[in-house]
Amino acid sequence: MQILYPELKPYIRHNIKVSDLHELYVDEAGNEDGIPILFVHGGPGGACDASSRRFYDPAVYRIITFDQRGCGRSTPHGELNQNTTQDLIADMEAIRNYINVDSWVLFGGSWGSTLSLLYAQAFPARVRALILRGIFLCRQCDFDWLYKGGANRVFPDYWNEFVGHIPEAERDDLIQAYHCRLTGDDELARMAAAKHWAAWEGNCSKLRPSKETLASFTKPHNALALSRIEIHYFMNKGFVDENHILDNMHLIKDVPGRIVHGRYDMVCPLDNALALHQQWQESELHIVRESGHSASEPGTVDALIRATQDIAKKLESVN
Repeated sequence: MQILYPELKPYIRHNIKVSDLHELYVDEAGNEDGIPILFVHGGPGGACDASSRRFYDPAVYRIITFDQRGCGRSTPHGELNQNTTQDLIADMEAIRNYINVDSWVLFGGSWGSTLSLLYAQAFPARVRALILRGIFLCRQCDFDWLYKGGANRVFPDYWNEFVGHIPEAERDDLIQAYHCRLTGDDELARMAAAKHWAAWEGNCSKLRPSKETLASFTKPHNALALSRIEIHYFMNKGFVDENHILDNMHLIKDVPGRIVHGRYDMVCPLDNALALHQQWQESELHIVRESGHSASEPGTVDALIRATQDIAKKLESVN
């Protein structure tokens, strides 16, 4: 079984101004002359960390990671203004131009898979391959699964903690109820709501719930950005039309891809990956036994690293 490559320090860091308000943190590691690969993190509102650079052979890949608007080391922290899916797609293209990359591989999980697919559909000539995990298609049924009915039947105890933070009269629309609290003026109310929102997702993210994962999700700095930015995007249905991704797969029909999805993913159910695979002839689907949603589960790590190895061989054989 493949395990993560050793920790790797960036050889360069960038702070890229992408608007009058937002500045992005970007770093590069690995082989400066290698295959460019962009790590597209989840959330929206997550961030990169040291493990984001460890799924790829550093002798083969030029590894690029960045924190999306408002989260991680990008500034201003938790900012919702000028923060839409279309802005993030434009940011990825701005990064590509800034670091002088002609085309690259995209490596995205969860919301990162959504954003990677949307970028590829907007700029197909700039994408050499896609490696995607925990597919999220941003459909109404996908929001409903996690925040209305679906995952709550698997994790009823964690669900009770999540809905218990909201008065009973507001529980018919939890996204709206949390949005009111996370965008309100009461700082204590914002932090309490952020912790409950992040805890629900953290508790659902692994086949075997982890105290370490929960602690990471609910750390105040992480929880505030994740909850505020997620709620902003989810209130706006991801800033895309219903079924937009599947309806536009013809735009990237010739782009090779690897889909990795945990069989017991309770954040983004497996039907997301199956639906995508059926619309994408050049994709391979790998369903990981005994894995949930998290990229850090052993079976998923193994599948993702094998994917980066296989894609590198495929691209090198073409050149």
